[in-house]
Amino acid sequence: MAFTIRPVDYYYVNVRSELGAAYRVLSDLAARGVNLLAFTAVPTGPNLEQFTLFPADPAAFVDEAAAAQFPVEGPHHALLVEGDDELGSLADLHERLFVHGVEVYASAGVTDARGSFGYVVYVREDQFELSREALGV
Repeated sequence: MAFTIRPVDYYYVNVRSELGAAYRVLSDLAARGVNLLAFTAVPTGPNLEQFTLFPADPAAFVDEAAAAQFPVEGPHHALLVEGDDELGSLADLHERLFVHGVEVYASAGVTDARGSFGYVVYVREDQFELSREALGV
């Protein structure tokens, strides 16, 4: 099973839930040259959304988010897994974490329909270094 695992920083931005909110944030960041490795959006209340942003260059992201007046929370740490979409890849990864006593409290992934996948693994901050050890990162 061929995949790579790397630590990544992520940040939260809470925005008012309204038509085009994600478009405005993402297009503003793109115009500022911010490259994202991953992005998620989830509702957190009747009129609020939380965007989770995984910048390729965290320092540049923080500077540009401040210039755009996006109040970001972070950095937080996660693991980004990218690789060949093979049966059992995620089971193997989770087994290695389980054996080391690492609790995965959230994750999200997607395949690209061409044989590859991307997967974000969220672990507790106090278990981040242990998760890196468990996965050889």
